[in-house]
Amino acid sequence: MKATDSIDIASLVRPDRVHHSVYSDPEIFELEMDRLFGRAWLLLGHESQVRKPGDYITTRMGREPVIVTRDSSNKVQVLINRCTHRGAMLCHEPRGSVKQFVCPYHGWGFDTDGSLKVAPTPQGYGADPKKVFADLGLARVPRVESYRGFVFASLADTGPSLKDFLGHLATSFDDLVDRAPDGEVEIAGGVFKHVYDGNWKLMLENHLDGVHPNYVHISSVAAAREAPDPVQPEKYADISVRQMRQNGAPEPVWEAIGMWTTDWGHGYMGDYHNDSRLVVGLKNPVFDDYRVRLEKRTGKDEANRILGVTRWNSIVYPNVSFMSQFRQLRIVHPLAVNKTVVYTYNLRLKGAPEQMFRDTVAFSNVVNGTGSWVLTDDLEVYGRTQRGLTAKQPEWVNLARGVGGDVPDEHGTLRGATGTSEIFIRRQFGAWLKYMTETGN
Repeated sequence: MKATDSIDIASLVRPDRVHHSVYSDPEIFELEMDRLFGRAWLLLGHESQVRKPGDYITTRMGREPVIVTRDSSNKVQVLINRCTHRGAMLCHEPRGSVKQFVCPYHGWGFDTDGSLKVAPTPQGYGADPKKVFADLGLARVPRVESYRGFVFASLADTGPSLKDFLGHLATSFDDLVDRAPDGEVEIAGGVFKHVYDGNWKLMLENHLDGVHPNYVHISSVAAAREAPDPVQPEKYADISVRQMRQNGAPEPVWEAIGMWTTDWGHGYMGDYHNDSRLVVGLKNPVFDDYRVRLEKRTGKDEANRILGVTRWNSIVYPNVSFMSQFRQLRIVHPLAVNKTVVYTYNLRLKGAPEQMFRDTVAFSNVVNGTGSWVLTDDLEVYGRTQRGLTAKQPEWVNLARGVGGDVPDEHGTLRGATGTSEIFIRRQFGAWLKYMTETGN
């Protein structure tokens, strides 16, 4: 089955199943890079990574290498990381600060807003080189917007606004940022990068899957149950014990959690993990100090509301998974149909006790580090799933759990009848189909 036109693409997705080729066909993957990652709003990072004019980070938007920078007018720009002379990449470092971006090949220099400032031997470009150079600034990504400090961009000239794209999922970012006593968060503490041998969709699907923890993570759950109960003062290892035990919750608990999804493929889990189960909710001096600081900004009632939000994993389709209570941000970068790299960042709540950031990093080590009990389990399953999906038979991947039980709510979202419904994957493929079959930008 070849992905040569919209009719073929449409035939790959059915209400309760998808064709295995959507995970394994290189031709479909290339179309995804053009039609999906070339159109959707993609989260690139956070404004705290480019605090001052000249600061930059480098990243990717599908196939496109890009520079996220702050120009001299204090505006965040997203520029294609390619010199307009002979095509060399300008920046190879993951981050830095510059006055100009200078091409290492022939010395062309570009301002942080992308305009061309220096071109050696200008006399070689005709009688009016300034006119020639006016059109040779760096290509700008056409749409760039921020929400609560998080920088999004789209390679498409037209499409839904960021506000319309995020919809109700914007409240997950609100949940994260509202928890900061100073009302802001920042990326800090470096980045974990890991590659897995599987399609980019597998991670986004897995992060809202309430069935897999008791199977994929069974060995780490068993080890945590045998470990001593966490006590005060808490030790670094206690965070892993608590997290592993949560993964081993019985089936009725997972069935009872909430699962919300949107038209653009976003989704989040809620109703299970709450602050009474987290490090900051153990009534220790650090949490007491944190609550006092939060209440000073918000008042007691609002602080209670903020801390009472029980949201866990949130997915912004097609490239983001984040955890507001655990302050983790994961950005997905597809490399090939069967290879994906994930960048994981820690988020600091500005104004919170420094010990809370220590706990954020500890949680990241436990769940997202390359020596993690959790991540290594998941990566093994992604690899096995990818290898299985290359088999030609059976043709279809079954996504029928919960079909017919989806419930609309007042937020314009669609909620699964139970917490283990596969509604989140079905909605992701609904968005996938829309991107992949639309014509134009």
